[in-house]
Amino acid sequence: MIIRPAEIQDIPVITAIWNREVQNTAVTFTTQEKGTDDIAQMIETRADAFLVAEQENMVLGFVTMSSFRTGPGYVHTAEHSVHLDHAARGQGIGRKLLEALEIKARAKGIHVLVAAISGENPAAMQFHSACGYIKVGILPQVGRKFDRWMDLVLMQKIL
Repeated sequence: MIIRPAEIQDIPVITAIWNREVQNTAVTFTTQEKGTDDIAQMIETRADAFLVAEQENMVLGFVTMSSFRTGPGYVHTAEHSVHLDHAARGQGIGRKLLEALEIKARAKGIHVLVAAISGENPAAMQFHSACGYIKVGILPQVGRKFDRWMDLVLMQKIL
């Protein structure tokens, strides 16, 4: 398996993985599917902050980071997202993606990485805890999806 920057040819697989989560789960609060143009713009603007895991010419998952908040005081903090194809889970791929992103983040001067996790996603909380992230807060009922209110759990790692 290799970890590499996302490329234009990866867009259909990235879109499929992301939209499966949007449509069928509460791991993301968004209800709008990502379009291929959305993903293309992210790949273009995030350059080395959008990585994929590839094995035997198949993309198994991706990780990306973006600004945590606007304003110069937050320039050294970023928020990340990790998404895997269902068949790729439990194999250490997410950990390898996140570790590679942390290296890129440090090189860009990022001091803190934040994970904003649905309260209905205990697997993501366990994953991040195993990767050295600590829970720093819960924002009760800030998300709404599937006709219910959901909590947002904030976890962070000081790099």
